[in-house]
Amino acid sequence: MIAVLVAAAVLCAGCGGSHAASGITLGSILKRAGPDIGVTAGASEFIPGLVRFPFLVIDSSAKPVYRPRATVWVARSQDGTPFARLDARLEPIGIPGHSEPAFGGVTRIYVLHVRIPRAGRYWLVAEPVGAHVQALGAIDVLARSRSVAVGARAPRSETPTLATAPARQITTSNPADLPLLRYSVAQSLAAHVPFVVTFATPKFCSSRTCGPVVDVVEAARKRFAGRGIRFMHVEVYRDNDPAKGYNRWMGEWGLASEPWVFLVGRDGRVQAKFEGSVSEAELAAAIRAHLL
Repeated sequence: MIAVLVAAAVLCAGCGGSHAASGITLGSILKRAGPDIGVTAGASEFIPGLVRFPFLVIDSSAKPVYRPRATVWVARSQDGTPFARLDARLEPIGIPGHSEPAFGGVTRIYVLHVRIPRAGRYWLVAEPVGAHVQALGAIDVLARSRSVAVGARAPRSETPTLATAPARQITTSNPADLPLLRYSVAQSLAAHVPFVVTFATPKFCSSRTCGPVVDVVEAARKRFAGRGIRFMHVEVYRDNDPAKGYNRWMGEWGLASEPWVFLVGRDGRVQAKFEGSVSEAELAAAIRAHLL
């Protein structure tokens, strides 16, 4: 059973206050009343420090569990004593009332933040409050980022714009997200302008945790209009064809999944980044903290 649950889990991040649990193990939590299922992770790249882990809890009838918060225990082993007990909060996927649901009709996702000091495999159990279900997952923390790291210089990518190609060739958004296609990454770096760039494909996003991130970036653009920040969208597949694989801009940024959102400062360095679904509130908070 453990092997099946772990196969379904590749962890992400969340929210809440952390403190070590006492007198319990992950195994004892799994023995509580209710079914044991697997966590569905919304991201795959984690490095030591404050880890953001978005995840779904999908019940035995294949429906997502939506409770305002979930209690999460994190340990170094499957049956270990938790070193942290935190709350993961439910965040909307996309813009409520505007965006289409993610694949499978998913509209919300849990987000956990947990501080992990070193690389290795960590285990967790998530229990949505009042749902009487326990979800097991694992977080594989890498020694370093595969994608462009926070603090590193952003690649001078000559990403496409409306000045270099028609909208139908450079976006799969419908209607086209024209305000996000005005500037390239290279132009913005040369101008020393802070920017937000998302690598995402609205048309071909196909997982339960791949939310309409382009809608979120557009909402942030409107919210911060006049603040001197540029907002950009870059598609992820060559010629917008999944059969051709990821395009060169994905390679330049070291990306092996989508969607991603990067915040880059005036100095050209990455200030923050998000893998997978990110809510408008999360993105707005990061912009205020790092780009204003």
